[in-house]
Amino acid sequence: MENKVRYNWATLGTGVIANELAQALQQLGGKLYSVANRTHQKGLDFAQKYGIEKVYDQIDDVFKDENVDIIYISTPHNTHIDFLRKALKNGKHVLCEKSITLNSEELEEAVLLAEQEHVVLAEAMTIYHMPIYRQLNNIISSGQLGDLKMIQMNFGSYKEYDMTNRFFNRQLAGGALLDIGVYALSFVRWFMTSSPHQVLSQVKFAPTGVDEQAGILLTNAQGEMATLTLSLHAKQPKRGTIAYDKGYIEMYEYPRGQKAVITYTEDGHQEIIETGKTSEALMYEVLDMEAAVAGDKNEMHLDYSCDVMKIMTDLRKEWGMAYPEEEK
Repeated sequence: MENKVRYNWATLGTGVIANELAQALQQLGGKLYSVANRTHQKGLDFAQKYGIEKVYDQIDDVFKDENVDIIYISTPHNTHIDFLRKALKNGKHVLCEKSITLNSEELEEAVLLAEQEHVVLAEAMTIYHMPIYRQLNNIISSGQLGDLKMIQMNFGSYKEYDMTNRFFNRQLAGGALLDIGVYALSFVRWFMTSSPHQVLSQVKFAPTGVDEQAGILLTNAQGEMATLTLSLHAKQPKRGTIAYDKGYIEMYEYPRGQKAVITYTEDGHQEIIETGKTSEALMYEVLDMEAAVAGDKNEMHLDYSCDVMKIMTDLRKEWGMAYPEEEK
């Protein structure tokens, strides 16, 4: 296959997402340039698996490697800002797993650093890159669905009730909002005309003090509304419904969606929109990131990531829920 990869990518982390990144680069005819990981042996094992030639002895060596163009950070949320500072100050472009930081203050610092160093900073939010969302935007922009009225979002995972795993662990920035709520809020932000400015919520905490489940109601200046239900201990379909006055769109498995059904209000007829592949989600992210780095076009939507982070930060302040890093 022709190599469509234009830049040297390094992965910081060797978990599930790092494996998907390595596979995406292979799909594009390239491969990861290097790997950095806290546990050196895991880095070596990962490199052997994907034929990566460079493994750093110390995790921080990746930031000083002049051959690295883009770093993909996929470590726990609460480690992101430290790595972002080092990467951006060394002039590296960064694609960082969601949630990109713990709070708005950290994200504002990272955005400023990226601007100062003239590099691309982006959150690895699949919703912003799946082809289905751009096709839906074209349909919505045509006016055939009318004005947006209401969005309803579900995201529920069933995680074992083990307070030591990362989902419930306060030391690892656990909780439903940063782990799965970020997807639902990013979906809402994609379709809303402007960012919500009124937010109401209810929350139930896990024994560790992180948010186990929540209900959130949002409204923006245009009067568009959204409701979210999130849970880490009750399975729900990953479903999004976007209701306009002339029809509504339904999407399942929306974080990496490839299919949407539009039902038109007047006569009830349905239209099925299907484009892109769920299995190629990381590939779309890679291509968009490389286009942004090259200056061809920037469709990374960091502004949306900032809007979503502000909502999540404000919600946690309202809930009185802070992580250890925020209490220093």
